[in-house]
Amino acid sequence: MPGICEDLDIIQPVLMMKNLFRQSEDEVIAANAPLAVRMRPRTLDDILGQQDFLGPGKMLRRMLEAGSVSSLVFFGPPGSGKTTLATVIARHCDCEFHMLNAASASVKDVRAIIEEARATLTARNRRTVLFIDELHRFNRAQQDVLLNDVENGVILLIGATTENPFFTINSPLLSRSTIFEFQPLTENDIVALLRRAIADEERGLGKYDITATDEALQHLATISDGDARRALTALEVGVLSQVRAAGRDDVKVTFDLDVAQESIQTKAVQYDRTGDLHYDAISAFIKSMRGSDPDATVYWLARMLAAGEDPRFIARRIAILASEDIGNADPRAISVAAAAFDITERVGMPECRITLSQAAIYMACAPKSNASYKAIDAALADVKNNRTVPVPKHLRNAPHPGMKEQLGNSEGYQYSHSYEGGVSPDQDYLGVDKNYYTPTDRGYEKHIRQYLDWAKSLREKKEP
Repeated sequence: MPGICEDLDIIQPVLMMKNLFRQSEDEVIAANAPLAVRMRPRTLDDILGQQDFLGPGKMLRRMLEAGSVSSLVFFGPPGSGKTTLATVIARHCDCEFHMLNAASASVKDVRAIIEEARATLTARNRRTVLFIDELHRFNRAQQDVLLNDVENGVILLIGATTENPFFTINSPLLSRSTIFEFQPLTENDIVALLRRAIADEERGLGKYDITATDEALQHLATISDGDARRALTALEVGVLSQVRAAGRDDVKVTFDLDVAQESIQTKAVQYDRTGDLHYDAISAFIKSMRGSDPDATVYWLARMLAAGEDPRFIARRIAILASEDIGNADPRAISVAAAAFDITERVGMPECRITLSQAAIYMACAPKSNASYKAIDAALADVKNNRTVPVPKHLRNAPHPGMKEQLGNSEGYQYSHSYEGGVSPDQDYLGVDKNYYTPTDRGYEKHIRQYLDWAKSLREKKEP
């Protein structure tokens, strides 16, 4: 096969030149990169967090140790290590590494990397990792371009996304990938990473004489909310601002709480009003009210409000819960919810936060019953699935005398107020024997139960 050999003879030097150029370029970029980039781990053991799948004996660790890595999808919040782990995997597997951002990349860019990956695999028997950040931004057609080469192993795709991949990534691509969900780093992980950066003389800030207090590092770990990038950036700002002010590198740098507070912005709550965090937060809020926990209720309310959630959306959920989970156990709840919705609509933020807090806490502290919710759902199921029950003759409307005389409408109707206790002795209001509403013994519903039992006793002891 002389033709193929000649092609390989041409391809190999070209690939070597490209790699040398890229390596030189990467070194220049790395030297001028922010601290958060320079401190990215280089080995699996350097990575902090994500022990659910990276710990000893866990799935991804076992895949890497076995040398059997399929394409991967990393799903999680910013700063949790998705890009870092992708680069570590490429190094661990001795693969070429290419990175694209789906927000700016085109199909042409993807095809060019795939072609280079084919050449590298053919000429050097070396696989290529293609890391695509924000993979959810690729449309269906762009994702479909990857399918064949992912399946054939030409590229090892690692996609990173902050959106739920089950809703934003094509099913065919998901079926060819293993999904790992990243969690925010813990405060202990962040503190350990900050100390590592202070001590590292090669990539970190170890060449400076830094004294960092525990409370300062703890403050960064708390405010960064699990985002390693934010914490490291704040540390770099606090240290280099003092070095630049002194005009020399050997200055003694004190990184205390005051410096830490000045080096990081107010915590930005991770939230997406159309994504999983939106639905997870409102779910936690509703379940906390249903579970009668006012403290958890007001925390989830505060989290949503701080993140910019529409207060009217929250008010609507409170109104729904007032009927669905409280109902007649406390009939005042629906009035409180209606008033809260009206005030929220009229007043808006920031004042309506107080009204929403009052209403949400009221719901959390109210007795609970879903009897009304169960009753309407059971009745709707009967209406939709079973034979329609006709309105009994004695309950039908008879606005014209002929409708009563000739059709029998309203004939035999017993006017309840004409009888003892306001209960008619022998009146059928449905025509079939059904029980949809069963009041609980909680809150006001226990009085409703007592009333219904009393009304039933009146019917049973009276003759028609």
